[in-house]
Amino acid sequence: MRLKDCHNTARLRELAKKRLPGPIFHYIDGAADDEVTYRRNTEAYNDCDLVPNVLAGVEEIDLSTTVMGQKLDLPLFLSPTALQRLFHHDGERAVGRAAEKFGTLFGISSLGTVSIEKIGSTIKSPKMFQLYFHKDKGLTKSMIDRCIEANFECMALTVDTIVGGNRERDLCTGFTSPPRLTLKSLLSFATHPAWAINHFTHEKFELSQIKDYAKDGTNIATSVSDYFTNMLDQSMDWKAAEEICQYWGRPFALKGVMSVEDAKRAVDIGASAIMVSNHGGRQLDGSRAPFDQLAEIVDAVGDQIDVICDGGIRRGTHVLKALSVGAKACSGGRFYLYALAAAGQAGVEKALSNLRAEIERDMKLMGCKSIADLNRNNLRFR
Repeated sequence: MRLKDCHNTARLRELAKKRLPGPIFHYIDGAADDEVTYRRNTEAYNDCDLVPNVLAGVEEIDLSTTVMGQKLDLPLFLSPTALQRLFHHDGERAVGRAAEKFGTLFGISSLGTVSIEKIGSTIKSPKMFQLYFHKDKGLTKSMIDRCIEANFECMALTVDTIVGGNRERDLCTGFTSPPRLTLKSLLSFATHPAWAINHFTHEKFELSQIKDYAKDGTNIATSVSDYFTNMLDQSMDWKAAEEICQYWGRPFALKGVMSVEDAKRAVDIGASAIMVSNHGGRQLDGSRAPFDQLAEIVDAVGDQIDVICDGGIRRGTHVLKALSVGAKACSGGRFYLYALAAAGQAGVEKALSNLRAEIERDMKLMGCKSIADLNRNNLRFR
């Protein structure tokens, strides 16, 4: 299979599976426990039908939106995700360049593999930093300060990783960061020599934001779930979130909000946005899908804060359904991580090109000239 034959997310996933060693592919692809929530994140969109209008004169349409004060050419952005240089040696650099080309926001993680400074100095499109609240308060403060110095436009505090989820695929494959060779995994690494050559002949893998404070994940192999459980501060509460919001002083989101009560409290602490998200089904299996929960959150706070629907996005119609409910934008991780693994920057550009074309075509088929034309009159729930 060639990149040009990857017309959708499913095909990019197939190509990623061919190119990655098994433990690394399953880290991207897997989720918690029985992966019920992971599947539901996408399936939820199938329980909602679109009702198009016609004869609307849709020769020219506008896909732009504004979220967290940032004008985006697409109502879809690239959520911050960890460990990207395990999937392709360019990692966050490739993702950032692709986002810049398509005029959309992208994020880097506290567990990112390219530094805040390098991304800040080379990528001109809007940038989000995803903050994990560590036990080491010096580490947490240093990441915020570095983002301020590097002129990142917005920050998202992840609030749904108070402990690591039970990611059983990682337990079965022995996945760690950095990768640990075992008898079980050795064959998979050996049968993917192109990945191994690229990984070991480029700069040494590191957790660029963490390495000066902790060896875990850079020099000491650890699973992501163990990292969350051992390194993150389980005492994090609303006061801590409010203090970070005030210290940051720029557009600020809480990532992982799933209840109306928490959405209202996000407004109270001064957050600019909430990302309705269950961490891609990788934390609490059996939790609601973001799309299922979206309407009641929008109804409660949508006029006071930007609501972002994060997770399960595989098609342009998924984006249109979330926007019709009232989300200001959508975001996701796997749809572009498969693409990054498949072909680096070219792969991410292919993923964004596919989805932009779908969104544009489907907007025209819906009879909508702009994002503002999308509303719940366009939807029927089964």
